[in-house]
Amino acid sequence: MTSPLFQPLDLRGVTLQNRIVIAPMCQYSAVDGVATDWHMIHVGQMALSGAALAFIEATASDPRGRITPDCLGLWTDEQEAAIARVIRACDANGVTPLGIQIGHAGRKASANAPQKGGGPLKAGAGAWETLGPSAVPFDDGWHTPKAMDRADMDAVIEGFVETTKRAARAGFVAAEMHAAHGYLCSSFLSPIANRRNDSYGGDIEGRMKFPLEAFEAMRAAWPDDKPMGVRMNGVDWDDRGLTIEDAIAFAQALKPLGCDFFDISGGGNSAGIRPDLGPAYQAGHAAAVEAATGVPTMAVGMIRDPKLAESLIRDGKVSMVAMARGMLYEPKWPWRAAFELGEEAPMAAQHARGFPTKWRHAFPEIAAE
Repeated sequence: MTSPLFQPLDLRGVTLQNRIVIAPMCQYSAVDGVATDWHMIHVGQMALSGAALAFIEATASDPRGRITPDCLGLWTDEQEAAIARVIRACDANGVTPLGIQIGHAGRKASANAPQKGGGPLKAGAGAWETLGPSAVPFDDGWHTPKAMDRADMDAVIEGFVETTKRAARAGFVAAEMHAAHGYLCSSFLSPIANRRNDSYGGDIEGRMKFPLEAFEAMRAAWPDDKPMGVRMNGVDWDDRGLTIEDAIAFAQALKPLGCDFFDISGGGNSAGIRPDLGPAYQAGHAAAVEAATGVPTMAVGMIRDPKLAESLIRDGKVSMVAMARGMLYEPKWPWRAAFELGEEAPMAAQHARGFPTKWRHAFPEIAAE
């Protein structure tokens, strides 16, 4: 019987070959937002993984929207040309199509890359003004963001739209709006960061108003035959923050706007707060969103056991599973999952000899079958 993890899934005009997705992973290796040779190597590796879809790292829609000075961006012609070159190479030689995550870092912008020590940039060391729903810094010592007015909101949405158009021209097959981890759209959704007393604050109906406006504008700018979704928190992992009921309300409001999938993560609006980690620790929130909306949803978070991944799909909890750091450790994890579940993953002809069923003399248990 075919494993449900390796069943196809249609998202608008795109058919995923299986249910395995590579989640975005910041690389902090761009120069002025421009993709470098590192991106060719890193994204190329993902394109050979055998996953159904790979999202490149969070990509900023304008200079202030970068997490760090080293983050990827897509607001200039040079940036568009550089990432389009990566996509062309991966499309020509890989087996996994590429998606983009479009975001704005909000009050968590203007920071040092983790490999440079992390934390907020200092004045005189390249720091820039940050934006947020309210003038509430992320943590002690962080920049106090400017509380966004209508002009700021319009400018950010315009940036999202232009980046969406550039992403379509560059050749991405899917896109998602970043509304997780405490970045701009996530901070609007969370009462921890959103202290507004106008129509963009208060209860969840007000707090989700700006992210909904942004998504609707992005969806209108994205090709009708390509899927667009949202990465969002299921919870903030903080009792003061976003609840699963809030997340479901946001997801239900996104569905009629043309949202094709959800990618459920968590946390990031509170500094230093971490949940108890364990295999599939966020899958319950993803399952709740899919059950409430009927929209294909992916679970992410320490799903590295192929049988666990398969069970989440087989039991109808979610439609997809996503991996990030686990895929850095094991770039061809879809191959291992396919082998252990008696399936085959997409693979480039040049690498096919490495799959165990095509290397039978090294696996006596297969040769004996």
